[in-house]
Amino acid sequence: MKLRTLFYMVSALALAGLTVSCKDPDDLTWEEEREKDLKDVAEVYVDKTVVPTYAALAENAMELADICAEIEASVRKNESTDVAASGTLCAETKQLMAQACEKWYAARKYWELSEAWLYGAADDYSIDPHIDSWPLDAVELEQLLNDPVRMEKMDASYAADFLGYGLLGFHAVEYMIFDLNADKNSLQGSPRSASYKRIEEAVYLAAVAEDLRNQCVRLHAAWAGIDRVSAEQREILDEADMSVFNYGASMRNAGKGGSKYTNYLQVAQEILTGAADIADEVANQKIGRPNTGTSGEDLSYIESPYAKNSKQDFYDNIVSVKNAYEGYFNGERVGKSISDYLRSKNDKQMNEADQAVRDAIAAALAAIEAAPAPFVNYAGSNNELWAKATEACNRLSDALNEAETLIE
Repeated sequence: MKLRTLFYMVSALALAGLTVSCKDPDDLTWEEEREKDLKDVAEVYVDKTVVPTYAALAENAMELADICAEIEASVRKNESTDVAASGTLCAETKQLMAQACEKWYAARKYWELSEAWLYGAADDYSIDPHIDSWPLDAVELEQLLNDPVRMEKMDASYAADFLGYGLLGFHAVEYMIFDLNADKNSLQGSPRSASYKRIEEAVYLAAVAEDLRNQCVRLHAAWAGIDRVSAEQREILDEADMSVFNYGASMRNAGKGGSKYTNYLQVAQEILTGAADIADEVANQKIGRPNTGTSGEDLSYIESPYAKNSKQDFYDNIVSVKNAYEGYFNGERVGKSISDYLRSKNDKQMNEADQAVRDAIAAALAAIEAAPAPFVNYAGSNNELWAKATEACNRLSDALNEAETLIE
């Protein structure tokens, strides 16, 4: 995925000129007033939208990894039924598989709800491609599973260091726990019931689920700060030998030593850029490419096909834009936002730009909601409703880019 990341060098002169002192509010210059307002926005954004989203992602990913480890143990214990050329998993493993699918959906939701801010840790540590590349490389997976030398080494560390992105992350786990031959017209994926062909499949599942957990915990710690996550999460990072830069503190403390941002204007611009980027990606990659594509590569370029979660993925991506732009988390307003900033100004262009973004968010969500599901059935169809969703997401990206030009 092509993402833009902004890196800023702290300037002592800018810091001296833009840091807001304890002046009478009536004496602030317009730059100082802007910085004061956007500082409030940055703090709410980090502490009440980004960090809670990553906290929920990490917690669900940890639980998913635990269940996948239990699946491996159950398959080993019940190998006579669970590992066969044909047949079905035993009742114990089936129950765990259903739990894993449910937890996959929960973790997946919070990942998609974070995609409006794929800069920072997600980009710098390559976590985005690591945990969310698609489609799964089924050919390479078969070669891996049939290689006893590589499979003997298989654990989370080996997976992270030696497997390609097409064999990692959400879609690797998805491939191993969902029914690959589910009813074409069902709107949701079904837990796997067929026996594994080899024990190595369960070993691989547990390894990639643990690696996914590690990456999600790293995201949480990188934005919350290592001292603000649980002891269990710190232990996970220690064992995985993962360090973190505090991206949340960097954004909250723009203009100070150690921050990547010279001022809060750059923070606001990055928030808007990240939101515009994901709206563009939903439009032209996630929806547009498979809907209008003709090549095999385009037609298979579908997120979450086995869980049949593509439409929900797209919808949640646009919700992440709403959360970032309007100041929301889990459907509730959490405080001052960029939208509030634009609306608060006695400036017709700013007010109109804000209304345009909010209208475009609502329109994009409505267009995705109106399109047919499961999306995997519409590859190459040039479906009119999905084309309208593409157009709506493109308009949202344009509106966000326009708003960014006005925050100066």
